[in-house]
Amino acid sequence: MRLPWFKFVIVLLVIWGVAASVIFWARSSKPTPDKVLHFLETHPLADASPSDQAKLVDKVADQLNHLTYEERREVRMSNKLDAFFRALSSPEQSRFLDLTLPQGFKQMMDALNKMTHEKRKEFVDKALADMKKHEDDEIPPEKRQLDSNGEKIVNQGFKSFYSDASAETKMDVAPLIEQLQRNLQGAR
Repeated sequence: MRLPWFKFVIVLLVIWGVAASVIFWARSSKPTPDKVLHFLETHPLADASPSDQAKLVDKVADQLNHLTYEERREVRMSNKLDAFFRALSSPEQSRFLDLTLPQGFKQMMDALNKMTHEKRKEFVDKALADMKKHEDDEIPPEKRQLDSNGEKIVNQGFKSFYSDASAETKMDVAPLIEQLQRNLQGAR
């Protein structure tokens, strides 16, 4: 009589063991800001062949796209992602932007949509203050023009804003968009 219960307990333990292993594997394979930054440090582009560089671009883009908005922001604030991006050739930069911009802007619009009116106003006021602080900076004429990647960023940003932002978000962020458009008219 004890034998059926014993088999049941063994089967149950095996099932739990498999489930725990799958959960552990899934959690350990999920990208985190630290993992992305570590990957950027341990996989320098200079050491990679052109085909390996393309794989690195895909891998970093995939990792970024699996981060939350806040995690992505944490990675962006480090200079490692900027250094990685600057080390890419222009076509690689364009591909990286194609892979990461839609998800990044969608996450940003979702974050803006979830903010309270007061938080959005605070965000807009801070962004406008930053823009005005740099408004009088003397920028050489050759730097005023947006390159194709800059155009891609601006176009994807506006596309995401107009398609993904709620009506309330659009109203709250309108002063920032107007200032951006004024600044961009001088850059184009």
